[in-house]
Formats: sequence, C-alpha cells, structure tokens
Amino acid sequence: MPDRRPYIAGNWKMHKTNAEARAFVEELLGEIDGIDGVDVGLCVPYTSLAAVVEAAEGSDLIVCAQNMHQADSGAYTGEVSAPMLTELGVRGVVLGHSERREYYNETDRALQEKVPAALAAGLQPILCVGETEEEREADETQRKLRHQVQEALDKLSADQLVDVVIAYEPIWAIGTGLVATPEQAQEAIAFIRALVGDRSKDAAERVRVQYGGSVKPDNAAEILSQSDVDGALVGGASLAPKDLAQIVAAAAR
Repeated sequence: MPDRRPYIAGNWKMHKTNAEARAFVEELLGEIDGIDGVDVGLCVPYTSLAAVVEAAEGSDLIVCAQNMHQADSGAYTGEVSAPMLTELGVRGVVLGHSERREYYNETDRALQEKVPAALAAGLQPILCVGETEEEREADETQRKLRHQVQEALDKLSADQLVDVVIAYEPIWAIGTGLVATPEQAQEAIAFIRALVGDRSKDAAERVRVQYGGSVKPDNAAEILSQSDVDGALVGGASLAPKDLAQIVAAAAR
C-alpha cells in the first residue's frame, strides 16, 4: 500500500478578519513547528487569502479558497476564478461543501466543470461529498456517495484522479457535535476509495480521502487511525490554533 501523506485542512468558513487571520497563522506556525509528515492547509475567506499567503510565506502551509467559478472570466457577478486565486499564491480550493450545496444550490453538474478547471489551473481540489441524516437512516449512504463521486470526477482522466483530495463529510455531523464513529468513517471512506478504484486501481491506492464532521482534538486520533482515513477537513476546531495543532499532531502519530 502506498504511503499516503496525511492532510489536515482547516475550513474557517465565514470567520476572521485579515488582522485575525495573520495572527492565527503566526500562532499556528509556532504550534506545529517540528511536526513532520503531515500536510497542513487553511481554507479561508476570499478577503483573507492574500493576507494568509503573505503570513505563511516561507512555510509549508497550504492556502486554499473555499470555492471558485469554473470559468476563467466572464459576466459572473460575485464570483472568483481559478486564475484570480493562483495569482495570489493560493494552492488549493474546497469544492462542493455541503453548505454550498444546501444554501447556494451547488450542483454535481457544476462540480463536474469546477474540478477539472481547478486542476487545469494548478489548484488542488478538496471535493466534499456526504449524506444527510435522512439518507443514512434510509440506508442510502452508498447511493448518495456513488452519485456525487462519479459525477464530480466524470471528466477527469485516470491520471488526474490522484490529484484530487476527497473529503467525506456526513452532513448530519457538520456543526452538530455529532461525529461518525471511526467504523462509520472507515466504511464510507473505503467505499469512496473503491469508487475511485472503478476508474483506476492505482489512483484508488494513492488518492487521499479526508474525514470531516465535528473533528476535535479529543476524537481526532481515533478517527485518523483508521486505515483508509488520510486526514481531516476541520471546521469549528480550526478556528483555534492550539486545537488545530493538536489535530495535526494526532495525524503525525
């Protein structure tokens, strides 16, 4: 089995001014100094991207946007394109987060365009997939994941699959305090890996699949110890440098 490097990405959502963002990065870099073997990213609001890129200069911190439009330019008021992000030094982008799907009608068809557009621009996509509580109770988790993964990755070549990070986020566990058990996380993420394997066995072994859903310092180690879990997309706990650093340390172990 290839040695997949763990990836911990903190998603700030709509939090932090530029001043707060700079102070956070300075504190976080101090907290994670000396921790090796883990990729660490911050997914920050558009307004703070330049400040965070500047604050992270000289470090290995990966700065990501929280969304992007699939077109390079055009009459899309309020949107931001991949070239605008890369010009700032942004290296990744979250696509298809459940909040974008629920509140802003993000569709799988749009993601089918966004994922290859991100890769073409040199951005690493973090593709979010996951089921609602009702879908899980109806035993439809695999149906939902199959649809989301196959649709979003449909226009990628087999060689491109490994360049995508997939984040399994059970919607019922985002911001609710509920957490998938380690066994539930492992089962869903192994299924996602098998879906990638339908396209390319090599990519399935190498692609990184994160868990997201109320990850905190006190539950991170158990979740991250699962064989198919390659990191975490962290929400609320990513707003405190010490908490995020503890999760990074758990991934390193």
